[in-house]
Amino acid sequence: MTAPDPRRERHLAEARRRLGEYLKERRLRATRQRDLILAAFLDHGSHASVDELYQVVRSRDPSVGHATVYRSMSLFVAAGIAGERRFHEGVSRYEPALHVDHHDHLVCEACGVIEEFEDPTIERLQEEAAATRGFRVHYHRLELYGLCRNCREP
Repeated sequence: MTAPDPRRERHLAEARRRLGEYLKERRLRATRQRDLILAAFLDHGSHASVDELYQVVRSRDPSVGHATVYRSMSLFVAAGIAGERRFHEGVSRYEPALHVDHHDHLVCEACGVIEEFEDPTIERLQEEAAATRGFRVHYHRLELYGLCRNCREP
């Protein structure tokens, strides 16, 4: 049996705390199913679709429905626990929003792998482009589409 990952446990505890506050403010119930979905989402890591999470959650509890996973993910986005992204395939994908700095994405059009990256030069150039045009940026997303190393090599 493997030892619990302290970082995972801290992130899960913080997500549960944030979700609990959000639910309490809106007079919604905390449920075992939401907690199961939250743990599966955080265990998945990043860029999970509702269908992918549904498969994981169903393997742990067959009574959880697809709509419950969908509604829970929408709730997690509203609570600031998850961020929703739509990449080239048009499917909503979710990534953790707690303890995550701004980052951009490289998306492989062949295999679908999504790689996160940070580049201070790109960030600076975007800020300069906006500033020279008198534009105030509230947020931005950068997604680069192409072929990953594995799909490019024969």
